[in-house]
Amino acid sequence: MLIAKLLNATPDRIIFTCSATDSLNLAIKGYLKKGDHVIVTSMDHNSILRPVMHMEREGIIEVSVIASDSKGYINSVDFFTQIRPNTKLIIATHASNVVGTLADIEKIGEIALANRLAFLVDASQSIGVVPLDVQKMHIDMLALPGHKSLFGPTGTGALYIRDGIDLVPLRHGGTGTFSESMFQPEEMPHRYESGTGNLIGIAGLNAGIKYILSEGMEKIREHEENLADYMYQELLKLNKVIVYGTEKACDKTAVISLNINNWAASKIGQLLSDKFGIITRAGLHCAPLAHKAIGTESCGTVRFGIGYFNTKEDIDCALEALNEICKKQQTTTAPI
Repeated sequence: MLIAKLLNATPDRIIFTCSATDSLNLAIKGYLKKGDHVIVTSMDHNSILRPVMHMEREGIIEVSVIASDSKGYINSVDFFTQIRPNTKLIIATHASNVVGTLADIEKIGEIALANRLAFLVDASQSIGVVPLDVQKMHIDMLALPGHKSLFGPTGTGALYIRDGIDLVPLRHGGTGTFSESMFQPEEMPHRYESGTGNLIGIAGLNAGIKYILSEGMEKIREHEENLADYMYQELLKLNKVIVYGTEKACDKTAVISLNINNWAASKIGQLLSDKFGIITRAGLHCAPLAHKAIGTESCGTVRFGIGYFNTKEDIDCALEALNEICKKQQTTTAPI
């Protein structure tokens, strides 16, 4: 299986889901039990935060949050300070969906292994662009979507589950196997794949991964990194633009998050769309703690996601549009 090849995993440890959110819910709710303690990070998406906070509010588990710095970096040493006798799971986002900063998941994996804790990684923003090795990085579970950097359709996703990790299924039903039994099969992947899967979507995902393997992930990463670095350096020349996250392109994915002085991020995003035909994502990006960490919880940011099919000309168009918006602000003092 191509997903297994990307992760250095065995195919029978991969199950198909409908999204990374679906994968994370299965991993979190299927693994944690009453009285358990879980450690998450402030750079995590709501696909992690909402399931664990719901379980904590219901009195099922306890949650600790590792804070990042203002550039999105997580200090791996901080995990040691949060480990308790009842800690069972560490969850970390590989790459922030807000500023792109990469977490040192290999180091975090070593900490989890040394303390006999399970380690769950959200690879939504990194799979297909940044190399991943579940063996080398000591990853027990890894959630991924198909529709982002794997070039697959929406409604597709997968979850890697290490041998020895047993999750309580969230769904029960027909698997096409062991039909003589009225109980859910124990075998992977059937245990977690009840119902008819998104076969058309999976076929599309297969084509997307084949394309990545044919192009080479290193080539894709280099192209996106170069464009992101170019855009970042040019943005520094616009004195009204505030850029968030690390300036090191090698330490992040190709995400640029910014604001223009006191203008509302939503208005900047609307201007870019309506006037210049540039699509961005403006707001809090389903990651409220990440925005608190970088100081934008009250206003959000405008996020540019740079992909393999973008060109330098695309970046120049975006820079020209932002420059024009900056000039407009010179005559408009109030937020719009």
